[in-house]
Amino acid sequence: MHADKKAVVLLSGGLDSITVLALAQQQGYRCYALSFDYSQRHHSELAAARQLAAAAAVDEHRVINIDIGQFGGSALTDASIAVPEALAEGIPVTYVPARNTVFLSLALAWAEVLGACDIFIGVNAVDYSGYPDCRHGFIQAFETMANLATRAAVEGGRLTIHTPLIDMSKAEIIRTGMALGVDYASTVSCYQADEQGRACGVCDSCRLRAAGFSAAGIADPTRYRS
Repeated sequence: MHADKKAVVLLSGGLDSITVLALAQQQGYRCYALSFDYSQRHHSELAAARQLAAAAAVDEHRVINIDIGQFGGSALTDASIAVPEALAEGIPVTYVPARNTVFLSLALAWAEVLGACDIFIGVNAVDYSGYPDCRHGFIQAFETMANLATRAAVEGGRLTIHTPLIDMSKAEIIRTGMALGVDYASTVSCYQADEQGRACGVCDSCRLRAAGFSAAGIADPTRYRS
């Protein structure tokens, strides 16, 4: 492992982000995990993120507080909007406006300070909820912006946004993580998990996760409330 091969990895505490962390470590990166308390209703994912970061022995793990919830507009940050328990067409109300733009911007800031040229994020454009900030076009545009807006890039460096899961099915992601020794029992994906991290089993994220384990032919280790 090269001492200067550093990467900032966005770590939510969910299935996708821990798989990305495992992939980054497999590639020899010294990983700096970044999580966010953005006033989401499911705080148990942050407890999972801390546990996962410790188990992976990352170089450093930071949890940043940003109150996106003060704007509302999403079922994940506004208690007056119910988390949907049925499939719906279009972009669901669980979409958090500008979330990945904000997350990647802060990851970019930390990467500059660390002297890291790589950021990993677990966005997916196959088995996902249809969020616009999980697609190729957004990632490519953000990477272009990052390489125009940072001192590191102006002085000759180049920052890369890595999205190793973006074209993978949920089953493929799970198989990849299992091969890398990921403990998915410690992850929290549910949009309305309780304080113990137990999943509702009916929200969109729970449905995608369960379908992924089923398609992968792997027993689902998720803890459900009932």
